[in-house]
Amino acid sequence: MYVTRKLYLLCLLLMCAGAALAQEYTLLLKGGHVVDAKNNIDGVMDVAIKDDKIALVAKNIDPKKATLVVDAKGLYVTPGLIDIHSHNFFGTQPDHYLSDGFEALPPDGFTFRVGVTTVVDAGGAGWKTFSTFKRQTIEHSKTRVLSFLNIVGEGMRGGPYEQNLADMDSRMTAMVVRQNSEIVGIKVAHFSGTEWDPVDRAVEAGKIANVPVMIDFGGHVPPLPLRDLLLTHLRPGDIFTHAYARLTGRGPVMDDQGNPFPYVQEAIKRGIVFDVGHGGGSFMFSQAIPAIRQGFYPTTISTDIHTASMNAGMKDQLNVMSKFVNLGMPLQAVFKASTWSPASVIHRDDLGHLTAGAVADIAVFSMLTGKYGFIDSKGYKFEGTKKLECELTLRAGEVVYDLNGISKPSWTTDPNSAAFANKK
Repeated sequence: MYVTRKLYLLCLLLMCAGAALAQEYTLLLKGGHVVDAKNNIDGVMDVAIKDDKIALVAKNIDPKKATLVVDAKGLYVTPGLIDIHSHNFFGTQPDHYLSDGFEALPPDGFTFRVGVTTVVDAGGAGWKTFSTFKRQTIEHSKTRVLSFLNIVGEGMRGGPYEQNLADMDSRMTAMVVRQNSEIVGIKVAHFSGTEWDPVDRAVEAGKIANVPVMIDFGGHVPPLPLRDLLLTHLRPGDIFTHAYARLTGRGPVMDDQGNPFPYVQEAIKRGIVFDVGHGGGSFMFSQAIPAIRQGFYPTTISTDIHTASMNAGMKDQLNVMSKFVNLGMPLQAVFKASTWSPASVIHRDDLGHLTAGAVADIAVFSMLTGKYGFIDSKGYKFEGTKKLECELTLRAGEVVYDLNGISKPSWTTDPNSAAFANKK
């Protein structure tokens, strides 16, 4: 009996191996609602994958051509999400904040479970510390980890380190950007002085290296005019993060009548990128609700995730996206602001879409309906009826997260199970 069963299993394995070799696709997502902004796809389609690449997006792909078929009926299928404002330079150095410190997060534990396949660390490392970040995090993560390099050489160490104008070097910053393909931009944050030097030096480095600049603006004493930042100091394509904040020392984007300030409207026309960057203190419903009602949608949706924000109102990428869905932003626009738009902003046109030949970074979502509460950075609640949940995440064609086992066979097919034995 044992020999017979052993021969049966061997034959079964050989048959499966032969079938796999004969298959045109390694995985097929069948019958999902595909939303791919770059390719103007918004409807029920199949997505076929061959190894680590998208092979075909079309209606009614023959399931017999695939080694593994995943039923995605009733689910949304999108490119893998891109969180353009994240903090992942984690470490164990005391007094290092988000630069090799305790408050940053190892990406893989917080990305795939919400459909994120690419993160952009927003300024954790500067030109002096990027090699450590690359060695510790980038090279050891399944998540694709990119970086906005801080204009401060020491990176985002907090406190006096980020006030040191002497450590803000345009030439050295640009040189390190050009030496490392993982760096997609430059970051300015947390400077409280009255000088424009950090912004202007970052923009100068951006010009040299041909990359955008992301600005975390505010806290200046006395305040620097937001109008001047958006219309004078930044270039089209540069990024204003924490767009829906209302902070001491920084003007808001919406006036008290619920309208965008004229200079904000002009900045939109100039091509300034408005990024959410929710974080622990930078997203207020009092700004976001009138903005969305006026059709002032964010260019990119991001988290500003770290140990504090993930345990406060922000939570994760899908929680932030769900907020905008419930505020009235169309779902297709929410997906675009989390896939193709951030890819375009950081000049990574190879990401954020499902074009044949592109890397197979894919996320599959369900839309839950019920009664849900969403919290802003001031602790105020907004009640909604919709909530996105990640069912499946693929990174380079590999299933890296599966909430309900939709990519897995039933346990009854396990040769070691009692159910299998009882069939013999």
